[in-house]
Amino acid sequence: MNNQRERLGSRLGFILLSAGCAIGCGNVWKFPWMTGQFGGGGFVLVYVLCLILLGLPSMIMEFAMGRASQASPVRMYQKLEKPGNKWHIHGYFALLGNIALMAFYTVVTGWMIYYFVRFLIGKTADMGFVGMITNPGVNVLYLAIAVVLGFLILSFGLQKGLERVTKYMMTALFILMIALAIHSATLKGAGEGIRFYLVPDFSKINGKVVVGAMNQAFFTLSIGIGSMAIFGSYIGKDRSLMGESVSIIALDTFVAIMAGFIMFPACFTYGIEVNAGPSLLFDTMATVFNNMTGGRIWGTLFFLFMVFAAFSTELAVFENILACVRELTGWSRKKGCLICGIGIFILGLTTALGYSVFHFQPFKEGTAWLDFWDFIVSTNLLPIGALIFSLFCCYKIGWGWDQFIAEANAGKGMKVKNWMKPIFKYVVPICVLGLYIYGLATFGWK
Repeated sequence: MNNQRERLGSRLGFILLSAGCAIGCGNVWKFPWMTGQFGGGGFVLVYVLCLILLGLPSMIMEFAMGRASQASPVRMYQKLEKPGNKWHIHGYFALLGNIALMAFYTVVTGWMIYYFVRFLIGKTADMGFVGMITNPGVNVLYLAIAVVLGFLILSFGLQKGLERVTKYMMTALFILMIALAIHSATLKGAGEGIRFYLVPDFSKINGKVVVGAMNQAFFTLSIGIGSMAIFGSYIGKDRSLMGESVSIIALDTFVAIMAGFIMFPACFTYGIEVNAGPSLLFDTMATVFNNMTGGRIWGTLFFLFMVFAAFSTELAVFENILACVRELTGWSRKKGCLICGIGIFILGLTTALGYSVFHFQPFKEGTAWLDFWDFIVSTNLLPIGALIFSLFCCYKIGWGWDQFIAEANAGKGMKVKNWMKPIFKYVVPICVLGLYIYGLATFGWK
């Protein structure tokens, strides 16, 4: 493997690529149905607070570790930790987290492609979420399409492949979202839907809502498994990391909020249950488009936007897995893409066939492989990773605050101030640990 580390071509490329990693199914699939299940505006309020108090510090720390080490998560601790320390063990769990994420995320990406294709060709009358997920042929085919397209793009390199494609996808995504949100605002149920979405009902805010908001914040930002660290390793020191993190979180939040503006007015207009869960986006939006003038066109645009959102994260996480594997093996980019692609496809079959062939109920009735992989990633590895990053960056037993702050503040832009130190050092780890324990204690095991 060439020792010369690849670089991104521009600051815009870094911001859009990192935002692309953050922006994905977590924003436009998971965020709306969680908002619906957790009562609307109250969940949105807590979610935004979690982004600011927990997500922003965690992202800065992860970027700083990546940029200082100039390595992937499996190697960055070894370059930053003191001799004899064992922090680097977490690097392997970070790689495991990225792989586990793709074990179900690639399947969800395939679902987005399937719905886009069906709307594009005008065959939507007999579509249904349950019918799709229980069809093994559909799931395996579109999983293969999602994996092959992703690693094919990465095989062209960092700038010519990943950075170039992400710039176009993210630009198109923003334009499509704004157009669809404007359209939803014209529906007759828009006022009622927006009130549910944005006006908090404080009586509905409880411990489960707070845990759900924290897990969703880490999930949507891809914080805790090194997904951001890898992009930190691809940039120079001309810009400080707080300003870059604020820009990325602002874009991520914009997309999530826009997704709600698209979906909830439609739900209240057509009398669709907002607490439908994971099927919310697929069944409800398909129903909406099938019963509106020009629905085929709007449906095609909507699911095209969903494909862009899903691929932006998939490509970024694929790049993280690829970088880790290449550092461990010395493989070329093309060889790494081929072998990693085969491995991810095989693992993704558990989720793709989890509702038809590989029946598995890990928790309460109705759960399947997707819920198992999501539990590993969202409930465990993301918050634990954020906790470890905080301890490593803020305490002398790890990298230490002085080294972290010097790296984070290098370059032009917003700086981490001394008064923020208690947030990084105490608020983040205490809140994450407390909510993690509470989340496990109240989890729906059976």
